[in-house]
Amino acid sequence: MMEFLTDLWHYLRERKKYWLAPVMLVLIILGLLLIIGGGSALAPFIYSIF
Repeated sequence: MMEFLTDLWHYLRERKKYWLAPVMLVLIILGLLLIIGGGSALAPFIYSIF
């Protein structure tokens, strides 16, 4: 996983596609919210945010 992230960072830096970093960050955060909200006691609180 760490190798993937470093390769991704090198790609973004080399191709000067810095605008993709916030998009990917939002996707990662939403993915984590889905994972956490799927099977935990925090699910009602997460669903109330949206």
